[in-house]
Amino acid sequence: MRRILLPALASMFAAGIATAQPHRHVMGDTHQAFTATPAFAPDGTLWLARAEADRVEVAKSGDLGRTFSAPVSVVPQRIKVDWGPDTRPMIVVDRTGHLVVTYAIFQDERFNGRVYYTRSTDGGRSFAPPRPITTDETSQRFPSMTIDSDGRVFAAWLDKRNAASAIAAGKSYPGAALAYGWSNDDGQTFTDSRIAIDNTCECCRLGVALAGPGRPALLFRNIFDGSIRDHALVAFKGPTEPGPLRRVSIDDWKIEACPHQGPSLAIAADGSYHAVWFTDGTVRRGLFYARADNGDAAFSPPRALSAPELQPSRPYLLATGDTLHLVWKEFDGKRTHVRWEVSRDSGRTWSAPRTVADTEDASDHPLLVAHQSRTYLSWLTKREGYRLIPLENAP
Repeated sequence: MRRILLPALASMFAAGIATAQPHRHVMGDTHQAFTATPAFAPDGTLWLARAEADRVEVAKSGDLGRTFSAPVSVVPQRIKVDWGPDTRPMIVVDRTGHLVVTYAIFQDERFNGRVYYTRSTDGGRSFAPPRPITTDETSQRFPSMTIDSDGRVFAAWLDKRNAASAIAAGKSYPGAALAYGWSNDDGQTFTDSRIAIDNTCECCRLGVALAGPGRPALLFRNIFDGSIRDHALVAFKGPTEPGPLRRVSIDDWKIEACPHQGPSLAIAADGSYHAVWFTDGTVRRGLFYARADNGDAAFSPPRALSAPELQPSRPYLLATGDTLHLVWKEFDGKRTHVRWEVSRDSGRTWSAPRTVADTEDASDHPLLVAHQSRTYLSWLTKREGYRLIPLENAP
């Protein structure tokens, strides 16, 4: 196994600064994807899904990210990878070690996307021909994916099919829709996709967690009356039974643009729900955390995670039992820092934040991944390459 540092550069990630982007962009050759999404296999192998400008690759590590195998492309030809700052290929590994990968491409110059999936049954040496996750060709972006304890793969994404229908009928349709589908055969096929909620924000990542087998929950930026782009939750009662939309934050962020700043969601072993998000509203600005006792309970008043002048961004949560880990970025004018908090009592109390990694150059979003009883920060930076940092000594 040879050393792969995974260096890359994307100008849109410089300094990790959180900004909103207008709906209309101009595509150019300077844009590249700069992401590394981790997943542990049952045997402890660490897998990374990487997006380059014209392909999606996977690589594996048997020594906790110190060295990686040569990358293997999951696509047979060049593609126009969706390089949006809040999107990335996703990867899950089932109990038999099979890999399922989803990714999005740009179909045209108007940022209409298409989500594809593929799988490997030979340990990542080869991949099946990629297939669209839905037969609808309008636009899909920002896929997210997880696998439940029964081995079923759940995927969700932002979908423009209902927007296209409304516009064709001369009606208004803000934003996109929240769509989803299941694979019950180890990623060979996905069920016919369904729409869970209409009129979501069209350009932010989704927070996905599982309350149990066949019971996903989704946290997302919604469009409320008056183009208020605050966060909402949909908790499924069953695999095809999305519950009602519940507003999580009342930040009153009115914006006719793409924040490109999605939330993160975790569900602890006791059934409590945990949400983190970014906002630039009139009520509050910055990063915030809130907790609910269960999927039907009201969320607590938001708790600020950082000072706005530190430009906090990209929060991420992970629950392992009743322990919760929370990371985010801060920028002090010279360096980007990853800050970390841990809760050992299901989010009721938290440790003081501490810096666990930093860099002077471009970087991906900080992510969390766990294997057995250990949790790790997964972070790709231009200068240092890929790092997997154990979070085992709470302050």
